Amino acid sequence: MAETWATSGVDLHLEPGAGPGLRRGLTDALREAVRTGRLAPGARLPSSRSLAADLGIARNTVAEAYGDLVAEGWLTARQGSGTRVAERAVTEPAGPAPRPRTAPRPAHDLIPGTPDLAAFPRAQWLRAARRALSAAPHLALGYGDPRGRPELRTALAGYLTRVRGVRTDPDRVLVCAGFAHGLRILGAVLRARGVHTVAVESYGLDVHWALLTGAGLRVRPLPFDALGTDPVPPDGTGAVLLTPAHQFPMGVPLHPDRRAAVVEWARRTGGLVLEDDYDGEFRYDRQPVGALQGLDPAHVVHLGTASKALAPGLRLGWMALPPGLVGEAADAKGGSDTCGVLDQLTLAEFLASGAYDRHVRASRLRYRRRRDALVAALAARAPDVRVTGIAAGLHAVLRLPPGTETAVVQAAAWQGLAVHGLARHRHPDAVTDPLDALVVGYGTPPDHAWAGALDALCRALP
Repeated sequence: MAETWATSGVDLHLEPGAGPGLRRGLTDALREAVRTGRLAPGARLPSSRSLAADLGIARNTVAEAYGDLVAEGWLTARQGSGTRVAERAVTEPAGPAPRPRTAPRPAHDLIPGTPDLAAFPRAQWLRAARRALSAAPHLALGYGDPRGRPELRTALAGYLTRVRGVRTDPDRVLVCAGFAHGLRILGAVLRARGVHTVAVESYGLDVHWALLTGAGLRVRPLPFDALGTDPVPPDGTGAVLLTPAHQFPMGVPLHPDRRAAVVEWARRTGGLVLEDDYDGEFRYDRQPVGALQGLDPAHVVHLGTASKALAPGLRLGWMALPPGLVGEAADAKGGSDTCGVLDQLTLAEFLASGAYDRHVRASRLRYRRRRDALVAALAARAPDVRVTGIAAGLHAVLRLPPGTETAVVQAAAWQGLAVHGLARHRHPDAVTDPLDALVVGYGTPPDHAWAGALDALCRALP
């Protein structure tokens, strides 16, 4: 019977005190929990038998305390439904003064970098999760290999080889919690190897530059011209971070001659190329651009994530590492796996079953329709705005007349749009001439809101 008491009911933390006033102390503690809202109206309380066992006191003491609070109106007791907190107003505890009002949330989010979260394949993901959890060994729920679950590393190695032309195997794949986590790991590895300077693209994400700087590395921007990024860094540089498949944010692939040149630089100097496979899976008007890593797996780290194809909230990314870097990267990540095992197993099943491919293909069609609608709307309503970088990815660059970027960003805000100007993505030390443009993400708005977002955007443009 004692075992039944211990495993039934609900848990409740109370500190009623001790001594002859135990009943009163318990009554006061329960009343205070209800009064402050810690026990919400309608919440079910443990049975008197269960709470007495938990607190190590007599059952009659608990029953009498409950009875006192029922009589006062704090609790209700009905046959068959147990004792519950009565419905009543809750007095909020005193807190800090309210914050000043902030600007209203934009009606349309055109910030690049996020997919349509409403299109996440919930039903398919749930089915994959059930299959994966049913098949998972008990040991899979332990601390695990810091490289990640072998099921996911195996599935990723096969997928990346087939779809992106990556040359790797499961032992050289490391699972991480997104691109930023992977870059943080690599920053620690580079610093431990004695690297002091990493070259980055003149246009990119400041959060990535900050991660490298936070690792104790100097960041040096590369030149940018009509062919895109010139990726061969100056002497003294130990690594270079590139988005060769679809440069963010300019939207051009790395020129073939420059792909070969940066790989030759890495071989000659022993440097490392960090390949951010940004938007590598989403292309529309061109053949897929294979991974740079395929040219030289010994000198290129290939980084990818499920953030665009599925959702950033999954916090799942991966690195295909050179053989000599695997141990150092695993050590930098930590002594055990720090990524959620259940989501890793689910993604492995999602990849192996073909559900990931089907979802990516369907997403590609949906995003292409949005891009085409964007191009058509601008051609009809803002013909002086040139659209570039649209052969792939989830964003477009809208070239503006010189000197108008700040005004257009402000006008977009008045139209309820969240949108970035190109200046936001330009490295402060870049030597390239500034360009006026908007970087418009077309992945985030749900399908039903896209027409309204386009209309607001066109009203903001010159």
